[in-house]
Amino acid sequence: MHIANSQKNNYLRAMIERGTRHFGKEEQLRILDRLIWATEFEVGFFFFLIFFFFVNKSYVKFLDIKYPAQKRFGVIGAESMVPLVKEVIDEGARLGITDFVIGMPHRGRLLTLCSVMRKPLERILYEFRGLALPWDQIEDSGDVKYHLGYSTDRFTPDEIKVHLSLVPNPSHLEAVNPICMGKTRAKQFYKKDSDRTKTCCILLHGDAAFAGQGSVYESMALTELPDYSTGGVIHLIVNNQIGFTTDSYAARSSPYCTDVARSIASPIFHVNGDDAEAVVRCAKMAVRYRQTFKTDAVVDMLCFRRYGHNEGDEPAFTQPFMYRTIQEKLISDKVVTTEEIKGMEDRIVGILNDAYEKSVSYKEGVPDWLGQNWQKINRKKVGIALTALPEGFTVHRNLKKILEKKKQSIEEGDGIDWGTGEALAFGSLLLEGYHVRLSGQDTERGTFSHRHAVIHEQQNVSAQERPQYRPLCHIPGATGEFHVSNSNLSELAVLGFEYGYSTEHPNALVLWEAQFGDFANGAQVVFDQFISSAESKWLRSSGLVCLLPHGYESGGPEHSSARMERFLQSCNDDADELSLNYLEQLQSINWQIVNCTTPANFFHVLRRQVSFISFYFLFKVHRDFRKPLIVFTPKFGLRHPIASSKLSEFCGNSKFQRAIPDDGHGLPQGLAKDDKVRRVLFCSGKIWIHLMDHRIKISAKDPTKLNDVVFVRLEQIAPFPYDLVQQQLKKYPNVCFFISSPKNFFFLFFSPFFFFFKKKSDLNFNNNV
Repeated sequence: MHIANSQKNNYLRAMIERGTRHFGKEEQLRILDRLIWATEFEVGFFFFLIFFFFVNKSYVKFLDIKYPAQKRFGVIGAESMVPLVKEVIDEGARLGITDFVIGMPHRGRLLTLCSVMRKPLERILYEFRGLALPWDQIEDSGDVKYHLGYSTDRFTPDEIKVHLSLVPNPSHLEAVNPICMGKTRAKQFYKKDSDRTKTCCILLHGDAAFAGQGSVYESMALTELPDYSTGGVIHLIVNNQIGFTTDSYAARSSPYCTDVARSIASPIFHVNGDDAEAVVRCAKMAVRYRQTFKTDAVVDMLCFRRYGHNEGDEPAFTQPFMYRTIQEKLISDKVVTTEEIKGMEDRIVGILNDAYEKSVSYKEGVPDWLGQNWQKINRKKVGIALTALPEGFTVHRNLKKILEKKKQSIEEGDGIDWGTGEALAFGSLLLEGYHVRLSGQDTERGTFSHRHAVIHEQQNVSAQERPQYRPLCHIPGATGEFHVSNSNLSELAVLGFEYGYSTEHPNALVLWEAQFGDFANGAQVVFDQFISSAESKWLRSSGLVCLLPHGYESGGPEHSSARMERFLQSCNDDADELSLNYLEQLQSINWQIVNCTTPANFFHVLRRQVSFISFYFLFKVHRDFRKPLIVFTPKFGLRHPIASSKLSEFCGNSKFQRAIPDDGHGLPQGLAKDDKVRRVLFCSGKIWIHLMDHRIKISAKDPTKLNDVVFVRLEQIAPFPYDLVQQQLKKYPNVCFFISSPKNFFFLFFSPFFFFFKKKSDLNFNNNV
């Protein structure tokens, strides 16, 4: 056995060798009922009294007649999936689980929605008809029916109430896995389920995807990590021995599709899908193991796929032997009479036709997939806590200097750097009771040694004891919880985890930080299929913040650009349809993109992510909706004195500035009068620091040398701050773009907005970039 733990091995051995317990009549009838429901919805095969199964084509005929062009991705040949999933829920409920988060691919999803989630059949058929639901007037893209999610409360046969959440998913197989895990972890946090026995994640997989997709391993690698563990995931593999048209021998290099689970020493239960009682037994053992040892368990249900990848495919084109064998088996095992089949077909058709007729006049109220928990300082108090250390705690001598400088900047109210500004934002939210969670590679210290959210004892340490101190966890009076953790070396799984975490509750600040901005490449599926588009496809909101270090530092192409242009290309901001209302513009955007130059502005944009009205800092922030936030964070500007902030910029009437006009800083005699300004340079990010540095040096020699050149910083790029830019263009007609990246990068996003203004005015554009 691959599990190197005698206690776990003995537990498994005892369960397996206890002997085959025959199910009672009531349990057998329940299994049979669930199989019949599966075949009534999907049709094809069900097992009669466990080992007998027959062909029943009534639902296929029904859908083929009513919806001949619709894809359904059925599980005909794998109907035992229904008793498998339901038994996991039933047994879990008996063992104290009250909340299940379910992730699965498209195959079998419609059946799961109907049979497991209890989504009304007439509503499913209503959607098949293509009729508009009341909320379809919302301007969104929507998605196919076998991608949609659903949430419901239902009772098990033992009359135990459980909550089920089926997470919506894209066509990218296995991408939903870390999202479900993150959502599960968040539920455990908000329910105070510290032992992780009341909320469970169930993931369904296909055999080809489980063996082939890297997100499976990345997600499983999180299962034993303290800050990402969910107390074990139940993995259910519908192993139909084929991936689209690829045979299993060409789909993996390992003997079993489940061999990836051996890497985390999970028990793997291989079971014949034709034996429904054995399937149910494996479901019970998997849940019991999970509840006992708080780790993953895998059930590999061997079955087959009656038709092609979808109902329109001809499988015999590529697998003639397999499908000839399937047909011969179905004929030979057909042990029920023609009259019995006809009677069941008549009953099934009656149920389906009744639901079909009801779907014509189906009425729906509030959309269930909108149902979320979206409800509604003293600055030096935070600052003191950031630099205070427990008595007798020894810090590294270099870090001691950093903390002393941080303390000095807070006391003097000047020279506050990026790391301090970020910590003030976190601390202020914690004082107001909001949960803050930050994770990513090296986030505790910060890639550039700028954060130091976790301080390590330098002297009194050993292999067994490694004392740590987290300043933000010790702010007097703070009721919010602060979690910061170094993730493993994964982007896709960790970003997906944090995205899932952020969807569970609105009043929390959840952040993922890339070690370098271009590491976002490894998580592109999550950005494309979830963060940027989930609201449009599934009406799912998220306030996740992604921190991407960006900037050309003369170190070559690697780790320089966070590829801002890619995020802007995925933005739905349209220069030809500019809203005149800023809040309307902000609500219609799919995600926000900022490139802050100062710690104070970064402070405000982080606080803007959380829905509240704040009085501690004497300003109000109203935000009753959620949008993801992409922040291109500096490297060069983390400690640069020009990019530092005054403490007064964090309070009073201060707020996030989408665009910052030139205040004449660095010019002894100030800026020239508006009509004397020779050029206005629109810039974004670190290039502004270089411009200011150049201005200060030149003006020191000649105070009037550059006072006729104005620098305007674009801090928020999407949605584009057209109203503020327009104000500057009215003052200064001679426009020039000044950016620190090649022309084919985000200049292509900027230019349509400026040319929009150009068409409506007499602006003189200088196209130098």
